[in-house]
Amino acid sequence: MIAALTPGNAKAEITCASCPSPVQLHLERLELGLRTGPTEEPSAPKFKELGVADQNAGVDEDQETGVASVEDLSPFPQDVSSDGVRTEGDTPGRSGESNRASVEEEREPLMGEGASALRRARRSGAEFAEFGQSRWTGRTGAEAGGAPEDGQKPGRSDLGWNRDEGRGNTRQDEPKIASSTFSLTGDSAHNHAVVYWSGQNSSVILILTKLYDFHIGSVTESTLWRSTDYGSTYDRMNDKVGSKTVLSYLYVCPTNKRKIMVLTDPEFESSVLISSDEGESYQKYRLTFYVLSLLFHHTEEDWALAYSHDQKLYSSVDFGRKWQLIHELTLLHISYVTCRAQMCTEANRNYPFPGYIDISSLVVQDDYIFIQVPTSGRATYYVSYKRDSFIQIKLPKYSLPKDLHIVSTDEKQVFAAVQEWNQNDTYNLYLSDTRGIYFTLAMENVKTTRGIGGNQILQPVMYVYVHQVAGIKGMLIANKREDNQVKTFITYNKGRDWRLLQAPATDLDGNDIHCILPFCSLHLQLQTSENPYLSGTISTKSSAPGIIVATGNIGAELSYNNVGMFISSDAGNSWRQIFEEEHNVWFLDKGGALVAVKQPSVPTRHLWVSFDEGRQWIQHSFSSVPLFVDGVLVEAGAENQIMTFFGHFSHRSEWQLIKIDYKSIFSRKCIEEDYQTWHLHNQGEPCVMGQKQIYMKRRPGNYCMLGKDYSRILSAESCICRAHDFECDYGYERRGDGNCRPAFWFNPSTVSRSCSQGQNYLNSTGYRKVVLNNCTKGVKEMYTARKQQCPNRPPKGLLVTTKNGKLTANLGSNITFLVHLDEGDSLRTNIQLDFGDGTAVSYSNLSWTEEGIKHVYKSAGIFRVTALAENTLGYDTTTLFLHVTCPVEHVQLVAPFVVIRNKEVNITAVVLPSHSRTVTYFWWLGNNTEPVITLDGSISYTFANEGMHTITVQVAAASTILQDTKIVAVKEFFKSLLLSFSPNLDEFNPDIPEWRQDVGRVIKKALLQEQLLVAVFPGVPTAAELFLLPHKNQSEGKKKSEEELEQASGVIVSALNQNLVEFELKPGVRVIVYNTQLTLAPLVDSSPRHSSSAMLMLLSVVFLGLAVFLIYKFKRKIPWINIYAEVNQEKEQEMIGSVGQGDSTPKITLSEFPTSKELMEKELDARVKMQSLGLV
Repeated sequence: MIAALTPGNAKAEITCASCPSPVQLHLERLELGLRTGPTEEPSAPKFKELGVADQNAGVDEDQETGVASVEDLSPFPQDVSSDGVRTEGDTPGRSGESNRASVEEEREPLMGEGASALRRARRSGAEFAEFGQSRWTGRTGAEAGGAPEDGQKPGRSDLGWNRDEGRGNTRQDEPKIASSTFSLTGDSAHNHAVVYWSGQNSSVILILTKLYDFHIGSVTESTLWRSTDYGSTYDRMNDKVGSKTVLSYLYVCPTNKRKIMVLTDPEFESSVLISSDEGESYQKYRLTFYVLSLLFHHTEEDWALAYSHDQKLYSSVDFGRKWQLIHELTLLHISYVTCRAQMCTEANRNYPFPGYIDISSLVVQDDYIFIQVPTSGRATYYVSYKRDSFIQIKLPKYSLPKDLHIVSTDEKQVFAAVQEWNQNDTYNLYLSDTRGIYFTLAMENVKTTRGIGGNQILQPVMYVYVHQVAGIKGMLIANKREDNQVKTFITYNKGRDWRLLQAPATDLDGNDIHCILPFCSLHLQLQTSENPYLSGTISTKSSAPGIIVATGNIGAELSYNNVGMFISSDAGNSWRQIFEEEHNVWFLDKGGALVAVKQPSVPTRHLWVSFDEGRQWIQHSFSSVPLFVDGVLVEAGAENQIMTFFGHFSHRSEWQLIKIDYKSIFSRKCIEEDYQTWHLHNQGEPCVMGQKQIYMKRRPGNYCMLGKDYSRILSAESCICRAHDFECDYGYERRGDGNCRPAFWFNPSTVSRSCSQGQNYLNSTGYRKVVLNNCTKGVKEMYTARKQQCPNRPPKGLLVTTKNGKLTANLGSNITFLVHLDEGDSLRTNIQLDFGDGTAVSYSNLSWTEEGIKHVYKSAGIFRVTALAENTLGYDTTTLFLHVTCPVEHVQLVAPFVVIRNKEVNITAVVLPSHSRTVTYFWWLGNNTEPVITLDGSISYTFANEGMHTITVQVAAASTILQDTKIVAVKEFFKSLLLSFSPNLDEFNPDIPEWRQDVGRVIKKALLQEQLLVAVFPGVPTAAELFLLPHKNQSEGKKKSEEELEQASGVIVSALNQNLVEFELKPGVRVIVYNTQLTLAPLVDSSPRHSSSAMLMLLSVVFLGLAVFLIYKFKRKIPWINIYAEVNQEKEQEMIGSVGQGDSTPKITLSEFPTSKELMEKELDARVKMQSLGLV
């Protein structure tokens, strides 16, 4: 199977950090310069270090392959990986997608102007033979180059100790490591290289070097080298492939490492050379197209996909000997398509996602497929779990993501970095449930940087500073921006709880470090190397759980000055400093030993090995001449303890390959007595991720070899479930007391429409167990979602749309209508759909409409499509106005929330961008079957009946139609009050209609009044108008209702003036609601604020007692309160309804307010009267 993207014009925002793709090592000659001064923080990773990639996605860690190359030799761009996903900042070794590939359509040339970034890493430092004093041995630097000192030969070993350990007794008769150097003679001008080592008990190493000419943008020379003795010697293979053949890319089949495919440079010829014997012999086949990207199947060794420069997709089932065209660029939009590679005709294609998706937004990773759909202003993301149907990703309602980046999917859930609407240089870290649908917040404001990816197309990539510690599930380290400082935090339960890192107690000299949490802690850089053959600034390995090696600093925040190397042997609980300078550190012998080499910017001939987790280091010389180390292949062989260093002695020298056999540094194979147990813990807490885990470690000081059969985990015992084993469920937020409660926008009583009467559903308790947590019993039953019977409920939230989401269609086209119901029993709810042209259909239950309802209109016009959902408990209706032959765009309807019956009211439609007499407005007012058509954006209307009335406007401009709907309350009279809020609310105001509606609902709930409407205005600062409406039952007379409204308004004003009305927007953010016009001396109660129940008692007492008499006796005029009635002679106040996102139109004047002087006089007069009555 293959999955492809068909091209379009949308811009993608979804990216993937850990998707596999072949990467290769790029080296370019640069003038040598001595690096001086402290290390500076990189603004964005560029091709400053070697970009390396793994040609062997899907290979187990114990069978790591060694492919290093100077550039990305994958003809597939980096954002199309071996499992068909767009990748940025990829890491090697992840298995490919089973049967799909993705293809991006808009491609840049293989080499061009941007290729100048594909250069050899700058190796700073002068060429000299002498160095300063070694702090490991105390000897002078004369030994670093030239003749060995005291007659010793290269390869000697010296024992060095960390300063915090002091010097101890050295081992007697230190073993010498065996090394051999091979120069790729004649390739000194070549500036690109690919090194390949399968590592599957094979002694064959392949190296492709080439000269890339940046002026003409192509490869002009190449040499293919092959070794059959683990790199001791190499043979030139140019005669086998053709002496004049210029090679550009080398690929190895991930499922059969003996099969190799080499591509020629298309500037000379378009051919492929195929070998089935690990590169010993080749067959050449001509190609009719130029290969840009190549992708192998993850199980079928002979299956491959190729993508050409002219945006065509080809497939081969005989390992590249013959190719078949299966797709070419023809469409204007992007679709997600799956088909069999050899039967990919239109009739055999499937479209798992209905509609179009954004270009380059397809990410296929493990069990998940992610896509982004084109939307007007907002990003919408969908996920498919285990290749099932696509479901919209549920982020917190008001995260409003601008960008989404997939961090990882390898622990049966999705870690995603989301840049929310109010973020610029930080992202929030979210984690999902197992299906990847419901996301909850794990950490806010994670540090990120953007740079240029290590691929041919040079696309921008985003780096999220989060590191998943290998070998220990649920453990992450992240850099968070907090109060303009970046600090490093660690979690042991997938982000449920975070804490700072405890700094080492002493430095390398044994001096005490006075670093007290939380003011001072250890901070790590967390930058993963673009070159998998350089370790980066942090290293962990699944075969060495609990060992973390990283570059960092000690202080109040992360700094790139005064950095050192630190190690933790107990999974981040305690740390020790091991080097004062930056080093690359690798794991040898299943993690039983560590090897360290200085950063590649400095030439070196030494490596250091530690057998006791970094407490002491043994120095070995691997070269007689200092080497600029461009990369290291470690443990590529399963049976042989061999490392390969590759680099240059100088910027003018040939490529040097140094083979190191480190087997001699082990005295013997480990036996049972050489091990000791280690208990994983979190600051003494033995239960981590719901279980007690015991590991075996080699005892310090034993120089035995662990071997391939070594197993780290000794036992794992489940723990009793406790609160920290559970995180907040979707829609819930953790409060200050540690409990999870519903977010202000979330309604926990909502039940899915798929829940039918007689069935059961899981009712969330507000918590969900951390994924992969193995705890049992305890509080598990209390926190786990409870099974309940599905209630029979009336339909609610009915929505009818077209499948393509448009309100226009061409005459005679087959239109598919989709009916959606938020609540209600789908199996017991009848659905009727009236197409508005005299035809209608009816279904006995909603499930029959899942594939959509198709209809063909026979005539042009505007049709009112009405849907009705009905069951025994109630009904819901919705209307869609479909324009046949006209397209549609966007409109904002501005209308009052409450109006007076039989009073003319102005309704306005605001079109953005504005059109001058080019827009036709269609107004549906009340239940009228025909619209009022105008060419003006406003209309006056009088409502004759009380109740809730729907207003719908549609705007037609050229081929675009827009629609907006508002509901207006029509009353005989009402009261209104302008509200303002504490300034902290503005920080969380995204200025969209849904947010304003939710805030209004929360205010209404806080006041405990049924006869209230709250309208929040667009824009910032946030303001609102509160409407007090009379009861529906007017049989007791209008006068009494007016009296009740006046009583209630007086109480509410008093409560607002005393700051008694407030609500919690999110944990730690409480918002106070004010009366816009404050009194000169507001009544302030020093007692604690009253709760909502206290407000209810206050209202009851006022309605029943003394307050009624006082208010009516003195009839104190309350500023900003107006009584609206049919006989009112004052100017009527108009209210702006909630409008769409991005409303920038000026607000209509709410009323002609009195001047400040008049208000002050009235307030003073009222206070004099109250003082005379003893009320103040």
